Amino acid sequence: MAAAAELKLLEKSLGLRPGNKYSAQGERQVPVLQTNNGPSLMGLATIATHLVKLANKEHLLGSTPEEKAIVQQWLEYRVTRVDGHSSKEDTHTLLKDLNSYLEDKVYLAGFNFTLADILLYYGLHRFIVDLTVQEKESYLNVSRWFCHIQHYPDIRQQLPSVVFIKNRLYANSH
Repeated sequence: MAAAAELKLLEKSLGLRPGNKYSAQGERQVPVLQTNNGPSLMGLATIATHLVKLANKEHLLGSTPEEKAIVQQWLEYRVTRVDGHSSKEDTHTLLKDLNSYLEDKVYLAGFNFTLADILLYYGLHRFIVDLTVQEKESYLNVSRWFCHIQHYPDIRQQLPSVVFIKNRLYANSH
């Protein structure tokens, strides 16, 4: 999904009126937002953070200094690690790392839903949608987190819903 399309989804989920003009720059298609009063803003994380502030939903950026730092860390991870990686191997390494990170967490920043969850959800959607049932089961924590985020009001919007099979049957191994 192009960054501009993603930023439009974010605007809508934040309750902002559409109308921002986005363009993409360079071969990496870095998103650019032309603001009414002043310089243009560049980069997915920068623009997304700006939109959250415009919407007066700063709690999405974290409530404590630690949480704010974790949110920034995940926004950086999204831009540096998730974007531009399309090989199956990269994707599986990414999902494996994320799966262990989410083992004892509900959200990326711990117990609060933040912008990091929204942007990582959008960034991972194209990979998760293609996973087999077995792969989803092998990344159980990622699947749990992803399924939870996609059911948040206004987050998924027109993106296809990803189906996760809830009832797992175990054979007795006695």
